[in-house]
Amino acid sequence: MTSKLNDHAEQAGPHVLGLLRIVTALLFCCHGAASIFGVLGGAHGGHSLPAGQWPGWWAALIQLVGGAFVLLGLGTRVAALLCSGSMAYAYFTVHQAHALFPIQNGGEPAVLYCWIFLAVAVTGPGSLALDTLLRQPRREHRRLALGAR
Repeated sequence: MTSKLNDHAEQAGPHVLGLLRIVTALLFCCHGAASIFGVLGGAHGGHSLPAGQWPGWWAALIQLVGGAFVLLGLGTRVAALLCSGSMAYAYFTVHQAHALFPIQNGGEPAVLYCWIFLAVAVTGPGSLALDTLLRQPRREHRRLALGAR
């Protein structure tokens, strides 16, 4: 029984990782869209941040663009690492000054995004990623070329 459960869990792993990547990146993109375009009732009361304002507008741009790349699974590891780093920066420069623990300083979302994106950067995109789809034809082409010799 345990062996079958482990087998199913291993088979589901890439799909669960892919879904975690997609959901997290979609939520991250929403933060960026809310800050840049003033939509979705975001943190700025429905107003957009002034273009180029440091660091908020640039963080929102990373959230929107980096999140979109992670969501699509395109350049996933690099984009996820950039997203992770931006959230680490946000935590240490904005939140930690108010209190030590994330529960006290409102930094829980920043910490969670930071660690989830770091995990995606290390483990890869999982299933349902354009990176994986774009890589498959090259592998198949190489296999056929090597097999044809």
